[in-house]
Amino acid sequence: MSSRVSHLLGGLAPSATLAVDAKAKAMKAAGEPVIGYGAGEPDFATPVHIVEAAAKACYDPVNYKYTPTAGLAELREAIVAKSMRDSGLSTTAGQVLVTNGGKHAVITACMTLLNPGDEVLIPAPYWTTYPEAVYLASGKSVAAMTEEANGFRVTVDVLERARTPKTKMLIFTSPSNPTGAVSRPDDVAAIGRWAAEHDIWVVSDEIYEHLTYGDAKSVSMPVVAPELGDRWVVVNGVAKTYAMTGWRIGWMIGAPDIMAAAVNYQSQTTSNIANISQRAAVAALNGDLSCVYEMREAFDRRRKIMTSMLNAIDGVSCAEPDGAFYCYPNVSGLFGRSLGGRVATNSAELAETLLEQIKVAVVPGEAFGTTEHFRLSYALGDDDLVEGLSRLAAFVAAG
Repeated sequence: MSSRVSHLLGGLAPSATLAVDAKAKAMKAAGEPVIGYGAGEPDFATPVHIVEAAAKACYDPVNYKYTPTAGLAELREAIVAKSMRDSGLSTTAGQVLVTNGGKHAVITACMTLLNPGDEVLIPAPYWTTYPEAVYLASGKSVAAMTEEANGFRVTVDVLERARTPKTKMLIFTSPSNPTGAVSRPDDVAAIGRWAAEHDIWVVSDEIYEHLTYGDAKSVSMPVVAPELGDRWVVVNGVAKTYAMTGWRIGWMIGAPDIMAAAVNYQSQTTSNIANISQRAAVAALNGDLSCVYEMREAFDRRRKIMTSMLNAIDGVSCAEPDGAFYCYPNVSGLFGRSLGGRVATNSAELAETLLEQIKVAVVPGEAFGTTEHFRLSYALGDDDLVEGLSRLAAFVAAG
């Protein structure tokens, strides 16, 4: 019997991070003491001045109507100004498309640039959505495996080993989800020159640009590698920086001909993005970054606590991440050991054991292209962070 679902969507993998988060929330709603490290979602409230701007916009009838497909003029101008302020990227409002979150921007970029069979290099470990976005656009994902010994940083050597004559695009992100790796500015510039040399398009996902720690620095590839010319697309959004995941505002920036096609695609899929969310995003981007720095300070503290507690567990090793709000520990030292009466041989089996037996939800590394790791978000309250890791330590110690 043939499937009632199309072959295209039948072959689409679900979001592993959202699946883990949904299961953890359902268990918690049922009264179980689950602590979830799954979702990449700040635990902070959206800053008050942003919420107030949205509330005010609710009473203005102009916001009850469609906006231009590409977004409110005020928001597109704010994105232009923000891009210059934060990364030195010079662009125009006509090169900006406001999207339904950063994920929508990534998928729109793939739909705009890829033809069937085009190969896309995706440094691994990778965010779960990247390969699926390529799949939806009929492209072919090619994982470029980074090295744990090098902090999972992307280099030209890593990419060159994976390049073929069919390579059309590179999806690049720094800081990285899931590893928290931040590529060195010199490496980012070298990667841009390498891409230009081989006529490879670069989609630069800059969603975590403000979440770097210590001496780590995030740079925009089109800025540090002008050799790229206009063969780049930058995607970004307000979700991670301003604790606005539910507001669903992202954007895509690129060359005029690329953006015209992207706007046309959006006109036939979502039309414009919700006006109230766009007004909130204007307030976010035009405001100062003090609220962002306060949240980053908390994330910085939590990453140190999480890394220290993970490394204190026998069989677990974790490098301190330089950016984003994730740790990506190697847990292969726990494989083959009896834990709670079970023996896991990979991270997926171990993650299932932890959720069932100690009510701790993590995302297994299989979702990100590896089998020996977990992703744990430290974008959750301090008490929960410590409690969950204490449970894990006690569980492992008990055997």
